[in-house]
Amino acid sequence: ALAATGASGAVRIERHPQGFAILWLGSEPVNSMTLDLWRSLLDALTTLEKDPAVRGVVFASALRKDIFTAGNDIKELHAPSTSEARYREFWRTQTTFLCRLLRSPLATVCAIRGACPAGGCAVALCCDYRVQSDTGTFGLNEVALGIPVPKFWARRFVACANDPARADRTLQLGKLLAPREAHALGLLDEVVPAAALIPTATRAMEGFLKTPDGARHATKVNVRGEFSTAWEAYIEEEASGGWAMLSTPEVEATLGKVIERLSGNKRRAKL
Repeated sequence: ALAATGASGAVRIERHPQGFAILWLGSEPVNSMTLDLWRSLLDALTTLEKDPAVRGVVFASALRKDIFTAGNDIKELHAPSTSEARYREFWRTQTTFLCRLLRSPLATVCAIRGACPAGGCAVALCCDYRVQSDTGTFGLNEVALGIPVPKFWARRFVACANDPARADRTLQLGKLLAPREAHALGLLDEVVPAAALIPTATRAMEGFLKTPDGARHATKVNVRGEFSTAWEAYIEEEASGGWAMLSTPEVEATLGKVIERLSGNKRRAKL
């Protein structure tokens, strides 16, 4: 017996009687992370944290393609396509969600089907447990797009890895890892066939829910609380620096070419 209620058209909450919910991301075609999608994620997390019947949340993709999310919508970062006010709201909403997720009282599991670059990888890194299908990608590849990896994203990536120097180098090279590479680097807890993804995530969630919520959450805050608070305190400074960087002619031109390339791919896909 499941109870489904929507937070928005792009995000659907599926409640399970065992005390957790699956948050399905279904913004076709690639779960592009727009301001609206980040708002929907933040609203859904708030809803679930307030629900006494929900002790955990699994994040999963409802897309037709094998994509968890393609990451942040480039148009939210391309200065001529947005405005400083909208970019600041975008950055504030995104970062507030990630900081809240990192220290959430809920047990959090990310079930990653397929591609998981950039913003999607950041969501996964803020969860307690990460399982990915055996085909796909995982990583923070911003450098390959001509922009730096955000400070706290990079630090979290390195903190989750079992080889900090290799993780650092991976970020500098703008490299996306295959799931088994990410698992070998300690960034993923499990890699399984796509058909086993949700059952595996559910089993991981059930393991978390065997422990007392209060003690588990307090321990999470002991480990991540100071990092999360420092990250949240940096939002406005980071948004200012980010807008200044995105407004440079070099970055505007680089991201403009990315948008042109993506638009070309869409046109070809429709032919």
